[in-house]
Amino acid sequence: MYTRYWIAFTLLGLMFSFRAYATTTEKPNYVSPPPVISTEHTLQMIGGLLVVLAIILSITWLLKRFSLLPATPSSALKVVSATAVGQRERVVVVEIQDTWLVLGVAPGHVSKLHSLSKPAGTTEKISNPPVTESEFSVKLNENIHKNNA
Repeated sequence: MYTRYWIAFTLLGLMFSFRAYATTTEKPNYVSPPPVISTEHTLQMIGGLLVVLAIILSITWLLKRFSLLPATPSSALKVVSATAVGQRERVVVVEIQDTWLVLGVAPGHVSKLHSLSKPAGTTEKISNPPVTESEFSVKLNENIHKNNA
C-alpha cells in the first residue's frame, strides 16, 4: 500500500525538478509572447458578435415593418376556415385549386372528412353561422360512417 504513495511522490518530485531545470535554462533576454486569449480580445469578439446580431435583427424588423417579406408564401393550398372542436382537435376547410377539403386535424393525425367543389363567388374566408354541438356531432358521425363504408 505504501509503495503506491512512494511511486506517486517520486513522480511528483521528478516533475517539479524538470520544471525547475526548464526555467533555469532560459536565455536572460527572452521575452515571452503575449497571451493569445486575453480579456481584451474576448471582449472585442463578443462586441463584434453583438453588433452582427443587432444588424440581423434590425434588418428583419425593417423587412417586416415595410412588408418587404411576404406574410404567407403564395401556393395552391389555402385555409378557408378552421374551427376548434376540442382542446387540440380542429376541423379545417382547405382549398386546393377548385376543390374544398374538410379535414379533421388532431395531434399527429389528419383525416379527410369530406370533399366538395368550390362554391361560385367565394374568394375570401367564409363565415358560417354557429352550429350547435349536437348538429355538428350528427354530421360528423354521418361523414365518418359514410367514409368507412
